[in-house]
Amino acid sequence: MMRNRILVAVAVATVATTALAGCSSSKSGSTTSSANNKVGILLPDTTSSPRWVSADPDELATQCTKYNLDCKIYNANGSDSTQEQQAQQLISWGAGVILEVDLDSSSGAQIEKLAKSKGVVPVDYDRLTQGGGASYYVSYDNVQVGDDQGKALTQCPEVAGKSSVGYVEIDGAATDNNATLFAQGYNSVLSKTAGWTKLDDGNGNWSATTAASVFQNQLGKYGSKINAVMVANDTMAQSVINTLQAQGLAGRVAVSGQDASPGGLDNIMAGSQCFSIYKPVAGEADVAVKLASQILAGQKPTAPTTITDPSDGAKIPSYLATPIVITKANVALPVTQGYETAASVCSTSAAIAKLCNENGITYTYAGS
Repeated sequence: MMRNRILVAVAVATVATTALAGCSSSKSGSTTSSANNKVGILLPDTTSSPRWVSADPDELATQCTKYNLDCKIYNANGSDSTQEQQAQQLISWGAGVILEVDLDSSSGAQIEKLAKSKGVVPVDYDRLTQGGGASYYVSYDNVQVGDDQGKALTQCPEVAGKSSVGYVEIDGAATDNNATLFAQGYNSVLSKTAGWTKLDDGNGNWSATTAASVFQNQLGKYGSKINAVMVANDTMAQSVINTLQAQGLAGRVAVSGQDASPGGLDNIMAGSQCFSIYKPVAGEADVAVKLASQILAGQKPTAPTTITDPSDGAKIPSYLATPIVITKANVALPVTQGYETAASVCSTSAAIAKLCNENGITYTYAGS
């Protein structure tokens, strides 16, 4: 039986030898028959979302085993130059397909153009790389993500029944096309919601530190006029909640999120965050790895839809999954479906463990 190596590097500062190696057995039913079964996977960082540390690498590795693929998974640790070096290494290694989550479209496009020049098929994973000319795009419907965020925010209990709502926004990184699409979605909802007035918006850059600074300035300027915060993901939402807690306002201002992270789920149970957006990793990872196996087997899969690259009008064949809004009513779903573990969500304190058990997540707290 053939053995396949799945190599994962999570916090690399340089390309070469910091990856962790593991073995997996080939399985029957593999669609890959080509001599080249090598797939390179480029992830962006370890700080913007917990998904890039565990959820995506774990599921991608599992799917690589399922499809009898030899995969190397690298994380750029937030560095464009590192990701470019990693891409060069993967091309030299002989990858036939590269799945890329870019740090920005400029550097990402250079990677994809280099890959294509060497006969490697580039696939945009989660984020569309503008101008890169990827052969396929696998993601969630990110305008729908934003639309869901906007609608969910208007339904939060903190703003229920209010005829007038002042809100601020903290958007994701301007260099991330997904952040643009999220904002397109929630702005289309909130700008048309009667009585809702945008007081300010800021670029949180997917950074907890930046988001804290942005929101502190917003709160200092608008104070009690802020009834809701349209914040693009859970990592930045935590900074907003920390600031509100310091002012005795947590749970009184509606706060959004995204990623169904352990911290986000904790905040939803505690009542300091209204909701998050759950994007089961299988909706991307399973589809992307299967697609890679088909490409390497010489197939030309027909995607169910296309996305238009706003930079050049190119039509990119696309696979787009549907997001799920997580509120207190269904907060256990990411755990029961295996996206998060009960320990990752519930182990931080006895109080959180109690909330978990009250909200359908069974967990026995063993801490002091």
